[in-house]
Amino acid sequence: MTQALATTSLESLARISGGGQRLARLADKLQSSTILKVAAEIRARQAAGQDVCDLTVGDFDPQYFPIPEKLREATKAALDAGATNYPPAAGIPALRDSVQRFYARHLGLNYPIDSVLIAAGARPLIYALFRVVVDPGDTVTFPAPCWNYPFYSEIVNAHGDAVICAPQDAFQPGPGVLDAAIKKSNLIVVNTPLNPTGTVTPKAALAKLSETMVRENEGREKRGERPIYLAYDHVYWMLSLGCDHVTPCALVPEMAKYTIFIDAISKAFAATGLRVGWALGPTDVIAKMNTLLMHTGGWAPKPEQTATAAMLDDDDAIATYHATMKPAIERRLRALHLGFQRLKSEGHSVDSIEPTGAIYVSARVHPFGKKAANGLEIRNNEDVRRFLLEGAGLGVVPFQAFGVPGDTGWMRLSVGSVSEAQIESGLARLGVALQALA
Repeated sequence: MTQALATTSLESLARISGGGQRLARLADKLQSSTILKVAAEIRARQAAGQDVCDLTVGDFDPQYFPIPEKLREATKAALDAGATNYPPAAGIPALRDSVQRFYARHLGLNYPIDSVLIAAGARPLIYALFRVVVDPGDTVTFPAPCWNYPFYSEIVNAHGDAVICAPQDAFQPGPGVLDAAIKKSNLIVVNTPLNPTGTVTPKAALAKLSETMVRENEGREKRGERPIYLAYDHVYWMLSLGCDHVTPCALVPEMAKYTIFIDAISKAFAATGLRVGWALGPTDVIAKMNTLLMHTGGWAPKPEQTATAAMLDDDDAIATYHATMKPAIERRLRALHLGFQRLKSEGHSVDSIEPTGAIYVSARVHPFGKKAANGLEIRNNEDVRRFLLEGAGLGVVPFQAFGVPGDTGWMRLSVGSVSEAQIESGLARLGVALQALA
């Protein structure tokens, strides 16, 4: 029997395309990432020798953006010291203490240690938050364009309510825009600086949102109802450019009862693969998020936790790293924005919004009705994406991937994995491709 199993191929039996009643209902609703699909196509083209300026994935190429030396060396030291066993479920005490001190120094937010929860990046924390404050049938509201919040809403069987924001507002909600949603929502998600747009939520809008939420929750408490919470996803806050980062609790302290901060080392230190994130919030919510992550194994690796604690406590190391990293990001963002504005001034059907944070540029390419040199007629955003990839060697992601309906030509351009030279050559190819449109 053992010999038969050893020589039996299960390939034909294991290859099942799906359908029928094999899976739970949730499985039928799950969708894979559009961004990763586009990125896979680009990798295939690059492997075939095509010159592609890949502006798709929100990641960092270590040859351009290595992690801080302090973080790298501290990780190695932790491994050498034997930090390879399970960490405490809520995070190692050294890191929780370090996060607590870091937020007090840099954001003026003084939280108790029980408000700090560590996990394997920001994603498990967002999932845990959705799970513990959102019931099936509840409403989750988020401005759009947005990151993956619609998918998290589906996973918890909630109603995802996208409030579409306009390009003239830098795709950000103005003061009062979310007021109507507050009355019907159980969770509001704000991401600033915003992935995918590279823009920042205005201080006035955040203050108005916070004031309205506090009033709403005062009424809910009197009626014996659950409060509405704010997920404040600010993983890019240390990459704000030319503007101060503000927080709801600094503007309206009462928001500490209802705000859950989501943060990580992934963007600020180009450490997407090290998987260390943290949440800060009201202790009752944090405790239940911790319990959920205990059962799902959402811990960050112990060596990386140890190293992150050392990094966050070293302001000089952070300042030294950002003195190189942030200007490099800003040069790339500025080159893209100015390049699109130059093409616009030449009469081409393109536009862009000046970036103020993160690693993204919102760019518009809308020569609808024209034909590319390969005969492709450009009718929608997918045609624009194909035109940019095939005609100019530029990999981009349409805004439909970020919850925005309609074909307006808006795309996300990410700069973390390309050089300045690649951006310049890509813009040059784009100019030639636009000129050749008929």
